[in-house]
Amino acid sequence: MTTGSLADTLSVEPERTSESLLLGWFSTVDHKRIGILYICTALVFLLIGGAEALALRIQLATPNNTFIGPSLFNQMFTMHGTTMVFLVGMPILVGFANYLVPLMIGASDVAFPRLNAFGFWLVPFGGILLHYSFLTGSAPNAGWFNYAPLSEHAYSSLQGVDYWLIALLVLGIGSVSSAINLIVTIVTCRAPGMSLQRVPLFVWMMFITSFLIILAIPALNSALVLLLIDRNLGAGFFEPSRGGSSLLWQHYFWIFGHPEVYILALPAFGMISEVIPVFSRKPIYGYELVAASTLAIGILSMGVWAHHMFAVGMGPAADIFFAISSLLIAIPTGIKVLNWTATLWGGSIRLTTSMCFAIAFLIQFTIGGLTGVMFAVAPIDWQLTDTYFVVAHFHYVLFGGTIFGVFAGGFYWFPKMTGRMLNERLGMVTFWLMVIGFNLTFFVQHFLGLMGMPRRTYTYGDHPGWHALNAISTYGAFFMGLGVLVFLWNAFQSLRRGEVAGDNPWDAFTLEWATSSPPAVENFAVVPPVKSRRPVWDLNHPDLADWKTGRTPEDRRTPHSPAKLASGSFIVSEAMFFLLLVSAYVVFNRATDEHSAAHTLEVGRTGVFTFLLLASSVTLWRAERALRSSDQATFLKWLALTLGLGAVFLVNQGIEYGGLLRHGVTISSSMFGSTFFTVTAFHGLHVFAGLVALGIMFVLGKRGRLTSDRSEVLSAIGYYWHFVDVVWIVVFSVIYLRVLA
Repeated sequence: MTTGSLADTLSVEPERTSESLLLGWFSTVDHKRIGILYICTALVFLLIGGAEALALRIQLATPNNTFIGPSLFNQMFTMHGTTMVFLVGMPILVGFANYLVPLMIGASDVAFPRLNAFGFWLVPFGGILLHYSFLTGSAPNAGWFNYAPLSEHAYSSLQGVDYWLIALLVLGIGSVSSAINLIVTIVTCRAPGMSLQRVPLFVWMMFITSFLIILAIPALNSALVLLLIDRNLGAGFFEPSRGGSSLLWQHYFWIFGHPEVYILALPAFGMISEVIPVFSRKPIYGYELVAASTLAIGILSMGVWAHHMFAVGMGPAADIFFAISSLLIAIPTGIKVLNWTATLWGGSIRLTTSMCFAIAFLIQFTIGGLTGVMFAVAPIDWQLTDTYFVVAHFHYVLFGGTIFGVFAGGFYWFPKMTGRMLNERLGMVTFWLMVIGFNLTFFVQHFLGLMGMPRRTYTYGDHPGWHALNAISTYGAFFMGLGVLVFLWNAFQSLRRGEVAGDNPWDAFTLEWATSSPPAVENFAVVPPVKSRRPVWDLNHPDLADWKTGRTPEDRRTPHSPAKLASGSFIVSEAMFFLLLVSAYVVFNRATDEHSAAHTLEVGRTGVFTFLLLASSVTLWRAERALRSSDQATFLKWLALTLGLGAVFLVNQGIEYGGLLRHGVTISSSMFGSTFFTVTAFHGLHVFAGLVALGIMFVLGKRGRLTSDRSEVLSAIGYYWHFVDVVWIVVFSVIYLRVLA
């Protein structure tokens, strides 16, 4: 327990306000409240996704069952997968990050509180939009991966797929905004002494996860917009009969999909890396290795996507490359398992509910990782890829891993968030129901897969052994459902009459335990000195403080501009989006006959307006210099010229579109038309967004509210404007200059 003096020194009383309780939660920009909103929203969708899963398991409990028909079954497994990945897994992890990261680094809030609130509210909006599709008579039914051409209008003519596409775009925008916020917060808002070598491992994991989000989500977004254009504007990106490619959807989806596994897993790794040391009474073994292996996982995860596609016939060279990369990524993951095991070894282990979930995570995730290594071997993958063995592997990684990690973190941080302890007896009931139920459900599915039971099938014949194993799997699912209900009852009762927790009931190490439980609005009255990776331990045990045992690296951070860093992170995200759009143009316009429609382009005319757009970068640079020099009149002159050049470029683009339409080149006329209008229109949309932002800067400058001391805001927008110009250089080279070749 924390000492009274430490609590008195560092804790502050929660702020009492007279605002309406409901209005306070709806209008809040406090990172702690937003974190709780994320978690509660995810729990609501956990119940919905769990109910969908139970419906599936009831249908599969016996052979030739008629509990639900094939159409509803397809809708249910699509909605279950989508809900659990996008509306449970990601929001609950982002919720913990929102709550904990500022506390762990000694910050008073995230870098952009309003952007944080915006990111959250997109989650319930997207979730409601997705589930509203049930009321239209057809929820999406092409799987959570939505493979084309099944998801094309010819095969899925109802609106369910469109709801799925738009809902995921909404959720993706929210995820990217949250990731940018976390990156900027971790880089710019750390307390003095809190160098990156001293931040808790949960912060490290969220830092790498945030970069994965801004790289992976745009890949999904590019696929989503292409399919939306197919379905609603008549293009044929993913229709082979019209020159499109169904494999392109798989490539784009899995460029997102495999990093997504680590987007869900790495935060859970961070939770385990905080829980195991505290309840082993030891520092984490090999902090540097855990952090470095996280970076290695982040890098390697972007190069393994096509091991999901071994069965599509990519050829031996591609199969070998992705098999090797998939085997390599097991190494840094294995390093983490060894670090956690070494931390347990010789420790003074306290088997709290949190620790039990952490140990279960360690065992179950290792099983999932081993079966994942099996899938990295292409011949094994060919045999098992469409069987229940994949279902078992997937759930051992994401449920046995991520969700068990979340339970470990939930029991660990619940006292900090609420000021109350969860009931340990009910906690152990939850633990055993979850462990028994999980392994009953999914362990037997390995054998079903080896026996040949295909996944995504709504029923099956009375084959030897299938009935018994499916019945066991269904019973296990209900055990897990009961475990979730016991946990929710435990949380409800503990909030009402649970034992008062105190500031640091676990005698934990990291900075969030140095403030009150729950923390006040401003988090800390005084941030404790940070001289090691365990600042709270140092304060409570000064004779054993880590920093007394050896010299630790000093914090040599240089100040960073939050606005510029946010702009740079957003640019990275948008660069990935445009990379895949331009790649689609290149893929579909290699043939001479298909590219012949490009000769209707007026290259010379567009070259002139390209020069004008590039000139706008120079004029904006001059405007930035003038603003920094407090020369307001010159600043406004150059900014007005920038706005004019950008507007002229957009007008020319509209004129060019009109000419192409008169020549019969439309978005649905050919693959050239589809790709040309898509790439250039999205670039034009970005130019328009830049003009709006610069227009706001012009108005603020005219009113005297944008002065030299706020010039970094204009510089951040300038980064974006220069990026848009660079993108156009690529587009002009790939599309227009090829016509002259």
